[in-house]
Amino acid sequence: MAAHRARRWSLGGLALLVSTAAAAALAFTTAGPSVHRANAATTAVTWSDDFNGAAGSAPDPAKWTLETGGSGNGNHELQYYTNSTSNAALDGNGNLVITARKNTDPGLQCWYGTCQYTSARLNTARTFTQKYGHFEARIKVPRGQGMWPAFWMLGDNLGSAGWPNSGEIDIMENVGKEPGTVHGTIHGPGYSGSGGIGAAYTLPGGKSFADDFHVFAVDWSPEKITWSVDGQAYETRTPADLNGNKWVYDHPFFLILNLAVGGDWPGSPDGNTSFPQTMTIDYVRVSTSDTGNGNGGTGGTGGTTGAIKGIGGMCVDVAGASTADGTPIQLHNCTGVDAQKWTLGTDGTVRALGKCLDVRGGSTADGTPVQLYTCNGSKAQQWTYTAAHDLTNVGADKCLDATGNSSADGTRLQIWTCTGAANQKWTVG
Repeated sequence: MAAHRARRWSLGGLALLVSTAAAAALAFTTAGPSVHRANAATTAVTWSDDFNGAAGSAPDPAKWTLETGGSGNGNHELQYYTNSTSNAALDGNGNLVITARKNTDPGLQCWYGTCQYTSARLNTARTFTQKYGHFEARIKVPRGQGMWPAFWMLGDNLGSAGWPNSGEIDIMENVGKEPGTVHGTIHGPGYSGSGGIGAAYTLPGGKSFADDFHVFAVDWSPEKITWSVDGQAYETRTPADLNGNKWVYDHPFFLILNLAVGGDWPGSPDGNTSFPQTMTIDYVRVSTSDTGNGNGGTGGTGGTTGAIKGIGGMCVDVAGASTADGTPIQLHNCTGVDAQKWTLGTDGTVRALGKCLDVRGGSTADGTPVQLYTCNGSKAQQWTYTAAHDLTNVGADKCLDATGNSSADGTRLQIWTCTGAANQKWTVG
C-alpha cells in the first residue's frame, strides 16, 4: 500500500540535532533489574523507557528531546509542537501521555497563521540510535477525525543525506478516519511520500485501536523489515520490493513519537472531533535480536525455546496442559511435553502453548500466583532472564519463585521479592 506522508523536511534545527547525535551516537546496553533479556547470548534490551515517574512530570530529558514549532512538517499539519508538560507528561501510572489541545495562546504562529492546536513530538536523535533489532511500543491511540498518532524512525544521517535518502521506517501510523486500521511503511529515495512502500493492518470485528492498548513493533535485519501488531506479523519488506531503488536501512536510526493534528492525509478535525485527545504510551523498548533465525516479526517467537528447570531439576509446566486463560503454572517432572516448552522471546515475553507467562491481575505483591494468559503486551507479561539465572517480572520487579521453597511435583509458582535462593533460580534451554 502506498504511504501517506509527504515529508519535506525543513532541516534547520533537526539537522543540527541529528548531526550532533551522529557524532556521539549511543549504542549501550542497560543493566540491572529493568533489562528485559530473553537470552543474553542472542537478544538483549539496549534501550527502554517505562515512563515511571510522578504525575505531571516531563519525559526523561536523558532519553527524549521535545521538538518545537508549527511548520506543518511538510504535510500541512495544524498543530504547534511545544515542550510543555501540558502536551507531554507522565501520568504517574507508568505511561507517557501526549495531549493534543485547542490552542489558547495567540502568540503561537503556525505556517497558516495563529495556531489552532498544540501537541508534542519527541525523538531520541541526541540520546539513542541503533541499527537492526526489535523496536516496539505499547500504545493507546486517540480517536476522531484529524488525529494522526505515529511511532516511527529516521536515519541518523538525516542532517547530511537529507530526507528521504536517510530513510524512514514508520512502525505505526493511524488516522482518525480509519479507527480500526494502522499502517507500517518505509520511505526512501524513489519511494517516498505517497510512493512509500508498506501495508495496513485492520483489527477484526470492527474494533477501534482507540479502545485499548496494542503493541506495535518492527523486526529489522539487513535483509528485511517485518511489522507486527500484538505479536502478529502482517507485512515483510525486502530490497526486492523496491523496484531497483536503493535500500537505505543499513545504518542507525532514532525513534520518534508524535501526535499530529490535521494534515494532507488525515484531513482536518471536524465538528465531531472532541479535544483534548491523548496518545498514551505504556513503554518503548528496543532490543538486539538474532536476526538470522528466520523468526523476525513474530512478536516474541524468536529467542530461546526449551525447558525451564528450577529447584530439584523440576520443569516449569502448564498445569494440565490447558490453554485456558488463568491456568496455573507449576513444577512438574520433566517429560518434554509441549506444556514444558517455553520460548523466551525477543519482546520480553515467556510463552508456551501460544500464550504468555503472566502475573495474575498485574499485582506486585509477594505471593501473587503466575498463570498462562493471552498475550497482551502488559508489564505483567514482561520478564528479564539474568546472568544470575533469575527470571524477574518487569512490572513487579520480583522473581519467579517456587512456593515454599518446595521442589515437589505440583508446586505452584508465584512472584516474590528476589532473595537469591535456590527456589528462584532457573535454567533455560
